[in-house]
Amino acid sequence: MKKVALVMLSAFLFFSCKNETAEKASTDESKEVEATAKTAEPNNPIIKDKYTGDPAAMVYKDSVYLYAGHDEAPNDFNFYKMNEWLVYSSADIVHWKEHKVPLKATDFKWASGDAWAAQVIERNGKFYWYTTVTHATIPGKAIGVAVSDSPTGPFKDAIGKALITNDMTKQTKIDWDDIDPTVYIDKDGQAYLYWGNTVCHYVKLKENMIEIDGEIQIVDLPNYTEAPWIHKHGDWYYLSYAYQFPEKIAYAMSKSVTGPWEYKGILNELAGNSNTNHQAIIDFKDKSYFIYHNGASQPHGGSFRRSVCVDRLYYNQDGTMKRVIMTTEGIQQ
Repeated sequence: MKKVALVMLSAFLFFSCKNETAEKASTDESKEVEATAKTAEPNNPIIKDKYTGDPAAMVYKDSVYLYAGHDEAPNDFNFYKMNEWLVYSSADIVHWKEHKVPLKATDFKWASGDAWAAQVIERNGKFYWYTTVTHATIPGKAIGVAVSDSPTGPFKDAIGKALITNDMTKQTKIDWDDIDPTVYIDKDGQAYLYWGNTVCHYVKLKENMIEIDGEIQIVDLPNYTEAPWIHKHGDWYYLSYAYQFPEKIAYAMSKSVTGPWEYKGILNELAGNSNTNHQAIIDFKDKSYFIYHNGASQPHGGSFRRSVCVDRLYYNQDGTMKRVIMTTEGIQQ
């Protein structure tokens, strides 16, 4: 009987401590949100002198580098006009420094234009930028790769041709399915490229980061539209993506970067006044951040004149992510 009582007491103490930890984390999060709401100035969007869309972010050394497309559509032009990418850096997620334009669509001589969504990653002291452009001779969108010795550039075409072209993927008849590249290097050194509109593709990359290695694979995800983003937190891999249209952000989880992926639900709701959303998720100085765009900048913001924003992201104890709350205040400190 004493043994049973001791077991029951131990279990009670364990779950009490666990609940206290969870309650403390929830309380700390609530206090942070409340304090921000009371004292904050509007920090979203984080870039106010230009329209920026399709953000990607990279943590390197003691800074975050933000890469975004430059939305240049006139106020009466209702489609994307994007000729170049922009880069900003920050040591605190609050104050952002703009650097010189690091890359333009015309830097890819085989491309005809359209500086759409892209992502940068570092490997062995080199920085590789996977970009979406329109191919000049092969109909449709294509993925190129540029390289630099610096995270702020300048970048140059790494291979003189496209890495992925529309004729390499046959699952859909649209010509804009090869867009939105995201890249991840796993703990064993193997790099993976994910991308796609209406179909989510992935393929291994060779160690040189400029050649694919093996067959292109497909990931089946509920209501997948575009904008895949791979990240890892703790023991879990996360594949977030634009869901339906107009776009929300949903996500799946796995114990492997190649799946199988288990769908977990909506992470972020519709991004005000923009048909699209496009996310980057990072950990920086022991905090997690959700970077996205919306069309809320006044007076002319919208689906084709977007603005990058940042808000905090929180995880539950089981590894799932809490629904992201988009705020005007953004990050304060």
